[in-house]
Amino acid sequence: MGKSLEEVHGSVVTQNKKSVFRKILAFFGPAYLISVGYMDPGNWATDIAGGSQFGYALLWVLLMSNIMALLLQSLSARLGIVTQRDLAQASRETYSPFINYILYFLAEIAIAACDLAEVLGMAIGINLLFDIPLIEGVLITVLDTFLLLFLINKGIRKMEAFIIVLVAIIGFSFIFEMIFAQPEMDKVLFGLIPSMPNQAALYIAIGIIGATVMPHNLYLHSSLVQTRNFDRSNGGIKQALKYNFIDSAIALNLAFLVNAAILILAAATFYKNGMFEVAEIQDAHRFLEPLLGSKFAPILFAVALIAAGQSSTITGTLAGQIVMEGYLNLRIQPWVRRIITRLIAIVPAVIVITIYGESVTGKLLILSQVILSLQLGFAIIPLIHFVSDKSKMKGFHIGKVTQIASWVIATIIVSLNAKLVFDEINGWLETSQNPIVLWLTVVPLAIGFLILLLYIIVKPFISKTKTRILNHSPHNLKLQFSKTAIYSKKNIAVSVDFSSADEVALNNAFQLGGIDAKYTLIHVVETVGALVYGENIDDHETLIDEKLLNEYKEMLSEKGFKVETKLGFGKPNKVIPNIINEGNFDILVMGTHGHTGFKDLIFGTTVDKLRHKISIPLLIVKN
Repeated sequence: MGKSLEEVHGSVVTQNKKSVFRKILAFFGPAYLISVGYMDPGNWATDIAGGSQFGYALLWVLLMSNIMALLLQSLSARLGIVTQRDLAQASRETYSPFINYILYFLAEIAIAACDLAEVLGMAIGINLLFDIPLIEGVLITVLDTFLLLFLINKGIRKMEAFIIVLVAIIGFSFIFEMIFAQPEMDKVLFGLIPSMPNQAALYIAIGIIGATVMPHNLYLHSSLVQTRNFDRSNGGIKQALKYNFIDSAIALNLAFLVNAAILILAAATFYKNGMFEVAEIQDAHRFLEPLLGSKFAPILFAVALIAAGQSSTITGTLAGQIVMEGYLNLRIQPWVRRIITRLIAIVPAVIVITIYGESVTGKLLILSQVILSLQLGFAIIPLIHFVSDKSKMKGFHIGKVTQIASWVIATIIVSLNAKLVFDEINGWLETSQNPIVLWLTVVPLAIGFLILLLYIIVKPFISKTKTRILNHSPHNLKLQFSKTAIYSKKNIAVSVDFSSADEVALNNAFQLGGIDAKYTLIHVVETVGALVYGENIDDHETLIDEKLLNEYKEMLSEKGFKVETKLGFGKPNKVIPNIINEGNFDILVMGTHGHTGFKDLIFGTTVDKLRHKISIPLLIVKN
């Protein structure tokens, strides 16, 4: 199995720091990328709807959601730090392929729903600030694809810095909004006492939970913590767990303050003035100036909205890449992945806005958050199982108290969602003119997902799954070559990727160099982590790749070949030329998978980009 976020895996060094502060600072960053998901435009919609309809009454839901999020994100970070696997990779090792395909599909739906919120939020912000029509604003959001690619090529620390600047913009904007709004602090405190005004409040509350505890953030956090290269001793792992918890606590509490500020702003302006139906972000923006008496309030609101949408869309894309690579072991070009994710969000947004007009964006945003909440159980339950597993966690499993707290949270979320689904389906059946269609489609689907949920709850309890190495095995290579050939090459580089293409490449290399040549096997780890963090990545996939490369070396050495190995990190078309040009090779041999055209566009082609960058002959062998 490949490394999670291979481009940036282990690229941030945390060792040899001169002071404790610098060491803590080296671990800080992943949680800030996570926190932006907790203040995205979907949160804005649910917070504004909650504040305008119910005043300060749902503040306690935000606080409860934040506590839930902090515990769950700490579990996600623990999984990544200890096992060096992200949540999707751990699921792939535990459940059957069929179950993993379903879990992957659900995770993609959650990411698409999240991206829908980001698309709408950014488009609304652009519309409010520059008076660009909403449909055009939605289409403009495609351009942030290129911003993500630019940032990831600059390294994870620069990406983290960019996100922190956006978070700071959001935070400062709402500090000033609070100064303008002057909320009633006694009512704010009363809002922290649990209450549920009515059934409509439950729908908004579930939306708030879905907007706060986001499933894709659990996948993302378990991967991002692997970008830190730290001492893998028990003491080093304990220290990493501690510093990452501090990172999460600070970042998520800042996100809570932003969300609370949005709900308080809605309560102090709209609810206070009897405007209970302000669910649209555009309406909130329009009413801020007359209600607060400041022309800067709506401008700050729009700027913060764009910052929230932009920051969230970056992390959503990374999560999509992690989910696809982890569940399917499928790696496609980042720009293709980004455009696919964005189009999945843009198409329904354009269709709905075109048919129903701009007035439905608030309902779309809240719906997207409810979809996120419905998917939560399918991410939370496997996570709790994994971090409770003594063998998988190598002694760093969570204690009984934390297990109980985690299962209570999972029970609350699943129960609320079950009630919501039951009530919604019941309402549809009562009002539908053709209920038989619902009985034949929606009801069986809901029952199917309930069975799936029960399966992923029960399965790890009744059977322990053995960890599987999910790479191709190298042991079936047929290393036959002609003893009578004239061998002309003495120092041969061979690119390997642990697929069937290796056999053909190695056989051709041996025909060139024979038993007396020196062979260097080059493998490039190209997950998202390696792209962002480079050689400092230190995760499960790197360990597996190193192990497989050494198995190649041992197997070939036993056959009498002189073999060395080189492990690179990042994009093969950049890394391989660096290795070749720094060495003293006569020729580079590469196997290909024989796909052309559309597949090259999706998966990328290394050969065309590489051949112009190396100074020695290149032998391309088709599989």
